Amino acid sequence: MSDDLRGDVMLRVNGADRVLRVDNRVTLLDALREHLRLTGTKKGCDHGQCGACTVLLDGERANSCLLLAVTVDGRAVTTVEGLADGDDLHPLQRAFIAHDGFQCGYCTPGQICSAVGMLAEAADGLASWVSPDLTAAGDLDDEEIRERMSGNLCRCGAYPGIVAAVREVAER
Repeated sequence: MSDDLRGDVMLRVNGADRVLRVDNRVTLLDALREHLRLTGTKKGCDHGQCGACTVLLDGERANSCLLLAVTVDGRAVTTVEGLADGDDLHPLQRAFIAHDGFQCGYCTPGQICSAVGMLAEAADGLASWVSPDLTAAGDLDDEEIRERMSGNLCRCGAYPGIVAAVREVAER
């Protein structure tokens, strides 16, 4: 590989500054998995359609398979590995366990990261397509949760547990 295709990228990943020398064509997903060995973020469809690769980019949900690593230089990335505080799981991680919000677990990291971002969006008052009242967009019933999480697919069909887990944390 030619050196003119490589560049330095600085990312703040899970609270730590990391400098990577990567090919300009490397996706954020591949940089996380292959260069930083953060394998919680999964490669599902590699087309941004399944949500398995969802991470938080400056606190907002993002499909890491669609982003070139060089385009997120200087930004903060949170993966599922960065949600827990040591051995203390994030409330959504605990709720997914309590409500059986997974079966095979492949989509779970993306589901959890997406739920963290989605709850922040709702708390900020952002409406979804099914929000009946645009001034009360933070109210999350099951229909709202399903709509807001619709970019994350679960091939096992663990949706009832996923919705219950998100609802539990949203109600706190």
